[in-house]
Amino acid sequence: MEHVSEDTNGTPPTLPPLDPERVALIENEGLTLKQLEPLGVEIYGADVRSELPKPVIEALEVEMANRGFIVFKHQTDLSPDELINASKWWGAHEIHSTHGVHPATPDRNRHIFRCSNDSRYGILGVGPQWHNDGSFEAATFSHSAYYMARAPERGGGTHFAHQGAAFDALPAHKQAFWQRLVSVNSASSVTHPVVHTHPVSGKKSVWLHLGMTGAVLERLPEDGLSIEELQKEPATADKFRLLNDAEMKELFNDYNDLMNDSFEKGYGIRYHYDNGDLLFIDNWAVAHRASPEAHMPAGEQGLRIMDRVTIKSKRELAPHFGLPTYINMSGPHPFNKDGVWQAGGVGFRWKDDIRLQN
Repeated sequence: MEHVSEDTNGTPPTLPPLDPERVALIENEGLTLKQLEPLGVEIYGADVRSELPKPVIEALEVEMANRGFIVFKHQTDLSPDELINASKWWGAHEIHSTHGVHPATPDRNRHIFRCSNDSRYGILGVGPQWHNDGSFEAATFSHSAYYMARAPERGGGTHFAHQGAAFDALPAHKQAFWQRLVSVNSASSVTHPVVHTHPVSGKKSVWLHLGMTGAVLERLPEDGLSIEELQKEPATADKFRLLNDAEMKELFNDYNDLMNDSFEKGYGIRYHYDNGDLLFIDNWAVAHRASPEAHMPAGEQGLRIMDRVTIKSKRELAPHFGLPTYINMSGPHPFNKDGVWQAGGVGFRWKDDIRLQN
């Protein structure tokens, strides 16, 4: 199988630095920004219990899209309401919750998803593989908050990979092929483009759910039509085909390799938390996974407690090519019969030796 990093298109992965004008605007409010490399921004001097001015929030939202995530340092002992109110600064300014509530969740607040490496304090084993939060939704969460209520003494962070820079790193022929692909969620039947243009940064960005995808459609190329023209032009069923088993395995392994390569290729970071870190990601810009250490028992790593809040998007992550937002995975399909069409569970199993989940 071809490894994605062996054939480049001559365009190195790119992440813009902090914009000086936005930095000046933000620092005029008494905040200090630290640009992390190769992505992410740490913010010092803020107290998220008090809402920042709207222009500062807007500037930070742009930087989050460009650089993947921001971290407000030293936000200890936030109450559930304080965490949720700060989360409403972004996206559609509403919380979008789809999870269960662990008994140890503060105030049993339904908008807080509590994770831990001790079952008495939170849900175990969350997010071991690369993913984006809420990929089973048509309007996937625009942003997510990760609040480290208690950081383990011996580490247990999160890995982030910028999906716009990841697209840059793809070989040219895979860029062309992936832009013609649309995934179908095996549980919810929602469809998403495998490559989308980020609404804030404008970067073409990859997007694929490794744990719950039941099918991938290819829009067949047509002579004389660019990818942009194909994306805008509605097409009949005979213009599409399903990827087969071998093609699905190659796509999923290539995507997983692309995310894993991010640390060496300059578009990924292993972030380690301190107590009271409040980290916000642009969920349309970065994929993430829990580090292996995050799932080690509390007796070995120290107790880890993280609270997640997910924020409603202003729009759907809609497929191209005139395809509908949902294609019923439980019903028949009008595409080629030798392709993969697998409903329910974890969808297509592209690798047997890892735990797949949403």
